[in-house]
Amino acid sequence: MTLTVPKTYNLIESTGFAGYELLDSGHGRKLERFGDIIVDRPEGQAIWQPRLPKERWGKAHAVFSASGEDEEKGKWRIDRKVPDSWPVDIDGVKMLCRLQGLWHLGLFPEQMPHWQWMLEKIAAAKAAGVERPRVLNLFGYTGAASLLAAAAGAEVVHVDASKKAIQWARENQSASKLEAAPVRWMLDDARKFTAREVRRERDYHILLVDPPKFGRGPKNETWDLFADVPGLMEDCAKLAARRHAAMVLTVYAIRASGFSFAELVAEKFAHAGGKMDVGELAIRSRDGRAVVPTSLFVRWSGNA
Repeated sequence: MTLTVPKTYNLIESTGFAGYELLDSGHGRKLERFGDIIVDRPEGQAIWQPRLPKERWGKAHAVFSASGEDEEKGKWRIDRKVPDSWPVDIDGVKMLCRLQGLWHLGLFPEQMPHWQWMLEKIAAAKAAGVERPRVLNLFGYTGAASLLAAAAGAEVVHVDASKKAIQWARENQSASKLEAAPVRWMLDDARKFTAREVRRERDYHILLVDPPKFGRGPKNETWDLFADVPGLMEDCAKLAARRHAAMVLTVYAIRASGFSFAELVAEKFAHAGGKMDVGELAIRSRDGRAVVPTSLFVRWSGNA
């Protein structure tokens, strides 16, 4: 079998969904609507001028002010009343957003194209006779992908090293009325968990891998993207089901090309054949005036 890196680079844009909208961007910031709440957050890649007047930006409920050059250190300034948490609907799944944890709100809306791709893969597997496709969500955060997969009839294993993120995901499960859905919430180091699953000879139809650049596990294990992702991809290749399998790797906040990770996936999944695409995710404002790049990705699909 062969698996080759595609020659074309794929830009996948999203304008969000009913519960989310990029309102404007520029001068290193982005203005967004999460449900009923408007936030003004740092976006280093938005090097152009904003399109909307200052008055529109001034209507944000909350503004995150970075500390020095590190946009992930700072604090929120609350200019209008913001609930402790509020729901954002994604195709029937309710995600509770909060002004907690750096400048993140508990949801990465730019991932919507990957979630839709995952749901298409789940539907295709079910149509081919797989009664309950198995999904492994590594670095699953607050569970948007896990809950969408569960709502679509998949059996999900959600892995994250943060106890706070797991608790938040469980609250999202309750808010979505999916308490009876087959989701296993695993507080674990992704590398250790996948290694155990390989030894147990488990397999999955969909693998979602969304690692940080650096991180720590629940027992203070360290994670370094460039050092650790090759071994993780090797284990993921072993965990991919022989038929109707797919994997998506998303990479944020690094200086690299998506082709670097495409070469890695081609190497680790070579025995499985199939095909893949590589590129970037981006969010575009609904008026079409500006697009903000967010992450690199590689998507692999095995043989049906």
